Amino acid sequence: MADRKESPAICRQYGIPFGEPRFRHVVLFARVPRFGTVKSRLARDIGKLAAYRFYRETLAQVSGRLARDGRWQLWIALTPDRLVRAGDVGPLRYGGGGWPDGAVLIPQGDGDLGTRMTRCLRALPPGPAVIVGSDIPEVAPDDLEEAFQMLGRKDAVFGPAPDGGYWLVGLRRSRPVPCGFMQQVRWSTAHALEDTVAGLAPEMTVGLLGHRDDIDDGEAYRLWRRR
Repeated sequence: MADRKESPAICRQYGIPFGEPRFRHVVLFARVPRFGTVKSRLARDIGKLAAYRFYRETLAQVSGRLARDGRWQLWIALTPDRLVRAGDVGPLRYGGGGWPDGAVLIPQGDGDLGTRMTRCLRALPPGPAVIVGSDIPEVAPDDLEEAFQMLGRKDAVFGPAPDGGYWLVGLRRSRPVPCGFMQQVRWSTAHALEDTVAGLAPEMTVGLLGHRDDIDDGEAYRLWRRR
């Protein structure tokens, strides 16, 4: 846990005022939207241009929706790092619209997905934190509020996905993030959620939210379009 008497390094680096020590944090994990570099599985089914448009618009809508809510600080953790550090993330919306006001853009850092998410959970200022993916069009502020309410009673919370993964992970962070958390996870398999929960300390309690679909392939995309 960061020392409450001094601003955490991440706040000093990005000029974020360090006030209420138990403030809530939402981290949107995303890739800088560039044609041909996002949603590769989806692109194989619907084409690179359609996949790029879907990802960019979904990221714009979800980040804007979450940034407008004053119940938490929104952090947008982006990859690749070199574009974030160079300030070369481009406009988020067509026609030059910028990234949402109040959101803080940070690099994800090196390593696999588990390493990057765990690093983020350890670096944030004190307070409960949730990480959510950027390819879930239906995620809403009420989903995040439910997660934080659950973290008032549980040490960890997950939003399961039908494929065995998860669209949200959160920790109350009243104790240090476990050393082995997210280190032995079979990503992109039906075991991802099970493996992640196994990395928690045995005494930690876990809550589950409702299912949400991430749009990873053509079938999921077509089902989403018909809703």
